[in-house]
Amino acid sequence: MNDKLVTVFGGGGFVGRYVVRALLRAGARVRVAERDPRRAWFLKTQGGLGQIQFVAADVTRADTVHRAVAGSDAVINLVGVLEGAFEAIHVTGARTVAEAAAGAGAQALIHLSASGADPAAASAYGSTKGRGEQAVRAAFPDAVVIRPSIVFGREDQFLNRFADMVAKLPVVPVLRAPVKVQPVFAGDVGDAFAAALAPEYAGRTFELGGPDVMSMGEIVRWLAKTLGRNPSIVELPDMAGALLARLPLAPITTDQWQMLQRDNVAAAGADGLAALGIEATPVAAVAPDWLVRFRRQGRFGRRAETLYHPA
Repeated sequence: MNDKLVTVFGGGGFVGRYVVRALLRAGARVRVAERDPRRAWFLKTQGGLGQIQFVAADVTRADTVHRAVAGSDAVINLVGVLEGAFEAIHVTGARTVAEAAAGAGAQALIHLSASGADPAAASAYGSTKGRGEQAVRAAFPDAVVIRPSIVFGREDQFLNRFADMVAKLPVVPVLRAPVKVQPVFAGDVGDAFAAALAPEYAGRTFELGGPDVMSMGEIVRWLAKTLGRNPSIVELPDMAGALLARLPLAPITTDQWQMLQRDNVAAAGADGLAALGIEATPVAAVAPDWLVRFRRQGRFGRRAETLYHPA
């Protein structure tokens, strides 16, 4: 990728910053496309002089997408939503980016999908992610599709959210406690996108998961132990969870409740990080470094045992 121009839609987001950093380390020139480029200006210091540039673009506006990809050697689309305009972003927007990449003569396109993406999925999120993959492949047959499980990292809204609950609440409720997830480190995801731009991966699909397969209940209990906290952890019955998801201002939407009805893990036998030459990072190897802020005495407190031992 040395000196190649890669346009990254959503490069200023949580996953995007790790993708951009990996590309910059690989020597690529990176054009970060955001609706408001100022959101990504913090990335300026990550590259050399002239190595990174910014452009205003919105995947729901084809004219801005076509301008953003002009002259690109490769295009990466990371744009997604957890609620709201699923169809416009995951299907129409994904198609627009793929068509623009093909029209610009880009050599490669990588599309961020999700574990469990399926046009027949019960959730709008999973369904639109599945149809988005179809739209991308129709417009750009050699596109690489990457389906991560839940991505964790210093800025995530997954481990940090639960850690905040464990640190502040005497009682921590857990929805769908038996459901399994396979958290994948954001740094590994960034490296995967950079690696997947190699020509030999054209047209392939990768399902990214970390080395730990954990239930939602196990994650909350691991966090409590790691943080030296001892809240009461209550696994809510499904009836209560379904009711909660329907309430106004609930912490979970009905669509997210649908997503929790199935495990979020890589499919058996699917190509993953190892196929891209990347060793998966365990949660316990990196997460305690930033989760320490949720301990009572922060870095000055006694550090709890952080190794995860599955039952």
